[in-house]
Amino acid sequence: MQLNRRFQYFKLVAADFGAALVAWMCFYLVRKYLLNELTGYRFTEGALFDLTGSAMFIAVFWTVLYALVGEYRDIFRKSRLAEILRLARVSVLGAVVIFFTLLLDDEGVVNYRAYYKTFTAYYLLHFLITGILRTWAVSSVQRQIRRGKISFPTLLVGSNELAMSTFNELNRTSRNLGLRLVGFAPVGDTVDPQLAAALPARGNYTRLPAIVRANKIEQIVIAIEPSEHRLIQDILTLLEGTPARVSILPDLYQMLLGSVKVNHLFGTPLIEIKQDLLPVWQVMLKRVIDVVGSGLFLLLACWVYAFTAVMVKLSSPGPVFYRQVRIGKNGQPFRIIKFRSMYVDAEKSGPALSSDHDPRITPWGRFMRKVRLDELPQFWNVLKGDMSLVGPRPERQYFIDQIVKIAPHYRHLHRVRPGLTSLGQVKYGYAETVAQMVERLKFDILYIENMSLAMDFRVLLYTLKIIVEGRGK
Repeated sequence: MQLNRRFQYFKLVAADFGAALVAWMCFYLVRKYLLNELTGYRFTEGALFDLTGSAMFIAVFWTVLYALVGEYRDIFRKSRLAEILRLARVSVLGAVVIFFTLLLDDEGVVNYRAYYKTFTAYYLLHFLITGILRTWAVSSVQRQIRRGKISFPTLLVGSNELAMSTFNELNRTSRNLGLRLVGFAPVGDTVDPQLAAALPARGNYTRLPAIVRANKIEQIVIAIEPSEHRLIQDILTLLEGTPARVSILPDLYQMLLGSVKVNHLFGTPLIEIKQDLLPVWQVMLKRVIDVVGSGLFLLLACWVYAFTAVMVKLSSPGPVFYRQVRIGKNGQPFRIIKFRSMYVDAEKSGPALSSDHDPRITPWGRFMRKVRLDELPQFWNVLKGDMSLVGPRPERQYFIDQIVKIAPHYRHLHRVRPGLTSLGQVKYGYAETVAQMVERLKFDILYIENMSLAMDFRVLLYTLKIIVEGRGK
């Protein structure tokens, strides 16, 4: 089955590559016609070689573009109509890039009307040819799913009457969705006898991570009452980091709010937990911005680093830098670097959060905190890949252990790289207690659920405003 899935991926990529290749070759002839150069035109060996080379280059460009915008993510749940609409938008972007890169300085173009004709002709050719081959490829994948040649092992979380009705509904729609129910995870002491007869119990919901691994689960449907917010939160916390897609049954209020999306006409209404927080191109661009921005800052602000280091050394005995183990993406520890703002052995009595009038902070350290100078060495952490410019602030394991007792969903923050600055920090500020950390958490969750480069830019601007006003601490 895995071999079949890889073949379907290859087929879709090959269809897009071939469509871009054919579209460019057809456009070559259409362009000759539009520029009145087709009459008596004959291909020479050199012209044919150049055309083949340029067509291959164009096809690679389009394939990379599709990959960057996420066209090859989750190809087994695509809708043909949605694909055509998305293709129309992406084709505009690609055609504009090609037009300004290769066609704008064409010596054969004598007026702007020819430019309009050239662009329109290429866009329509590419969109129509790619649309036909893409529709064929997606339809082929859908046939594989309907015939059961491709399916997704699915686990039902729940064990009451609602779980049984969900089981019946999924049974009715699973042929079109490719869901293959392999069992259920009981929640509570009540188990519907019909459900127990229809599906094997794979283990209590508290063992979900082990159940997912043992049964190679690819889809999880949480079939418990939407009003059970705390229980749903606990289940989602257990599933944090698992590769399976997670969906939740909605209530009427969520439907009215527009939270519920049905990707298939005959699909069961579900709220799907987002797996991919950013499109591929934004993930790559965010990392490029992190690396370039950090590198330039380290280079251009070297005098600031030198001055701050001297002041730290003069302010009190001890090292210039302070290193501390924090928890980063996917729960991996790393050593964060800061300019030392406290006296040596400030935590000899154990880990403690700082406060407004913390006697452990040196006079120079207090100033550094107000303008965030103590955070500057973390640009090195960003450059190394431990952190990002924007993301939830990393915490120590000691405090994380206390936070998750109150707010288990804190682990949600480990889906992304921690940041030099964060929405929680600029909206709420530094936390002096674990309770304040939990209060600040809602802003970091809000950031993750609305992640975008535009959001990062706004957080950075707000951070600069805080630094200029000296409102840090």
